[in-house]
Amino acid sequence: MSRTQFAVTGAVLAVAAIAPAFALDFRSVAEPVAILYDAPSVKGKKLYVVGRGYPVEVVVVVEGWVKVRDAGGELTWIESKLLTDRRTVMVNVALAQVHESADDKSQVVFQAQQNVILDFVEAAAGGWLRVRHRDGQSGFVKAAQVWGA
Repeated sequence: MSRTQFAVTGAVLAVAAIAPAFALDFRSVAEPVAILYDAPSVKGKKLYVVGRGYPVEVVVVVEGWVKVRDAGGELTWIESKLLTDRRTVMVNVALAQVHESADDKSQVVFQAQQNVILDFVEAAAGGWLRVRHRDGQSGFVKAAQVWGA
């Protein structure tokens, strides 16, 4: 193996080794009402309000504040005490089909409209997620039909 090939192989292996460190970190809002700001301060501009269970992607954590990305891709700040490790997902299609098993051919247990929040139970094979509705129904939804996982 030449020096160049060795260096390239080493670089590829180094990138592959650190790739899992970039896993997405999702959390949800713990309180009935949470204000999202344009800066990490209550003196910042109030942008909008979200409710309990709203999923957010953690981008950075800074002394009591978390910079988050919402389902629309907007970056905002929220007080860290208002978040929980409990995972939720939000339906991002007009009508998501929640199946009995992780298979398109399985029976549809229920449907969830766009922006409905579901509890994330676990990831399943083949791009499916096991979810639970607040009324207790559970099943499997395609990951592409929700945001937050």
